[in-house]
Amino acid sequence: MGLNDADVKKQIQHMMDFIYQEAKEKAEEIDAKAEEEFNIEKGRLVQQERIKIMAFYERKEKQIELQMKIQRSNFLNQSRLRILKSQDDHIQQLLEQGGNKLGHVTDNQEKYSNVLEGLITQGLFQILEPEVTLRCRKADVALVKQVKERANKIYKSSTAKDCKITVDEEDFLGSDVSGGVELVAKNGKIRVVNTLESRLDLLSRQMLPEIRSRLFGDSKTRKFYN
Repeated sequence: MGLNDADVKKQIQHMMDFIYQEAKEKAEEIDAKAEEEFNIEKGRLVQQERIKIMAFYERKEKQIELQMKIQRSNFLNQSRLRILKSQDDHIQQLLEQGGNKLGHVTDNQEKYSNVLEGLITQGLFQILEPEVTLRCRKADVALVKQVKERANKIYKSSTAKDCKITVDEEDFLGSDVSGGVELVAKNGKIRVVNTLESRLDLLSRQMLPEIRSRLFGDSKTRKFYN
């Protein structure tokens, strides 16, 4: 039995509706898949950029932390240097005050004669020569002549050697010297300076750690004491 035009149109329309529906579903499926892939890719890119940003700011934070540590270390070093400079200035001021008081050592002639005797004796043990010339201040010539033999006696009793001691009465110690002597041998080739200033300088250098400790306490960073 043949189909009339209405039936043919109906079937064609049904086929067209079916094809349209399949195309629509397929398009929706493609759109959904594309949306899913887009979201995945977007999430991947966002996470990738997020990691980059986090790494960037983490590096920045470390750089800032390092700069702060360096700056803090510099501030501490500068502070320590200022403290040390202030301590050194104070010690130097005390040493200068001590140097200014050296001139009063000669006020008591009896005590000063004992000092001269000790300085000459020590110089003889250092120089260890059979002939020695003593240089002193012009004002001390008479006193040095008095004590030189006492010093020589001590030297001889310890070394069993005699020393011919001459006091230089032409070339004297400078006016900036507060007292003491200078021992010369071998025509000036050997020289031992035992002035009050030289002894103070030597003593201050030897006792500097103790002076610093007494004034400012033991250093917290010091590890060795010998």
